[in-house]
Amino acid sequence: MRGGQWQALLLMRGLRDRGHESLLLGRAGSPLMERAKAEGFGVKQAGLVAVRRCGADLVHAHDARAHTLAALAAAVPLVVSRRVAFPVSTGILSRWKYRQPRLYLAVSGFVKRGLVEAGVGETRIRAVYDGVAPLASRPADGRVIAPASDDPRKGAAIARATGLPVQFSTDLATDLPGASVFVYLSESDGLGSAILLAMSCGVPVVASRVGGIPELVEDGVTGLLTPNGPAEVERRVRMLLDDPGLGTRLAEAARRRYEERFTADAMVDATLEAYRECLD
Repeated sequence: MRGGQWQALLLMRGLRDRGHESLLLGRAGSPLMERAKAEGFGVKQAGLVAVRRCGADLVHAHDARAHTLAALAAAVPLVVSRRVAFPVSTGILSRWKYRQPRLYLAVSGFVKRGLVEAGVGETRIRAVYDGVAPLASRPADGRVIAPASDDPRKGAAIARATGLPVQFSTDLATDLPGASVFVYLSESDGLGSAILLAMSCGVPVVASRVGGIPELVEDGVTGLLTPNGPAEVERRVRMLLDDPGLGTRLAEAARRRYEERFTADAMVDATLEAYRECLD
């Protein structure tokens, strides 16, 4: 499960808690489909017929393929989440596809600006930040955690080149609590929702100064931003390891920022507001 899939599941949970029914159309056997099914949500194999016959008041597409499928189905008002930082394609088919949604939900101000630069009218875009459920806080134990990824753009090679004893985690919800530093490196990122997990449980963050990440990590206030070089990353991580008081101050400010803006409830409420706008 990647960040966008977790956000879709959190959204479905929040909609159900608020009395709204949702149906997940996706790829059979995918982790998201299996988790949603296990939690009692309706799930169906995605396809043009499934979209047209789903009986929904509104369709929300969460990735590029879903956007294409929903645009072709053209059944009911369409909302599209845009989570990635790379530029929008300028081809004829892409321009047609990007005209179809009623609203775009940009995961950050950075992503919103990218949509505007691609020709999407600003009145059709709402910035809706990711949200996460909080993790429990534990005393720092000296570990340095980074997300495990085989995506070369996600900075694992840089983290390894630092020489630091980095633990690469495939289960951040389990591994983050109690860590002394969370390292999140990327060449390009719409937001970096994994950072929110660290913010929620009091783990100080060292993150790349790219994309929408600075909207979460204010350098020297809620974490440390870094260029993507091993020496620069190592220096900032060691600042936190050598000065626990600095890490505590940054983590406490980050936790407050999380509670103010980046909870799962805040994400669900902002999404529902966009839905209502589409349906008025």
